[in-house]
Amino acid sequence: MAITPHIRAQLILASASPRRLSLLAQINVAPDAVQPADIDERPQKHELPRPHAVRLAHEKAQAIFTTNPDALVLGADTVVARGRRILPKAEDAGTAHQCLTLLSGETHRVYGGVAIIGPNGVAVRRVVLTSVVFKRLSKQELDRYIDSEEWRGKAGGYAIQGAAAAFVRKINGSYSNIVGLPLFETAQLLHGLGYDL
Repeated sequence: MAITPHIRAQLILASASPRRLSLLAQINVAPDAVQPADIDERPQKHELPRPHAVRLAHEKAQAIFTTNPDALVLGADTVVARGRRILPKAEDAGTAHQCLTLLSGETHRVYGGVAIIGPNGVAVRRVVLTSVVFKRLSKQELDRYIDSEEWRGKAGGYAIQGAAAAFVRKINGSYSNIVGLPLFETAQLLHGLGYDL
């Protein structure tokens, strides 16, 4: 059941990411509120990247929807994986170095989980996959990027919208998904729930 188009529900972004906010602005979507969800983002035992991404997106949306049942809540999560291995968000230089070493000269996947819960309680979910091929990084390139601290807080230890763009040989799929939110799919989900873009 779609939201009545003439009675637009409040849109809440369940994320602390400034990148997601700026990405939404690209498609003229301005959330009425931003409420980061405090959930445990660690992978469950034997959890694979795709279900991990959609689970976290849904849990973020659900956490905020619980206290805002009349709102339209958007949750999202970005997971970088090398094969079946989920790479962490880099919070220190050692983790960033480990992630980038794993990605150097290889193909990895970025899974973007999107979940939206409407005021009628209906939840819609989507996982978007983007393949990324990195060039082989020299020690100098790796050290320079680590020194930049641009990796801090980024899934897989890099931000494609920054200096790491020079590492990317090829992308297959959504660019915005790598940045933090697959815009085409998010717009389609919002539209399907009656949100006027």
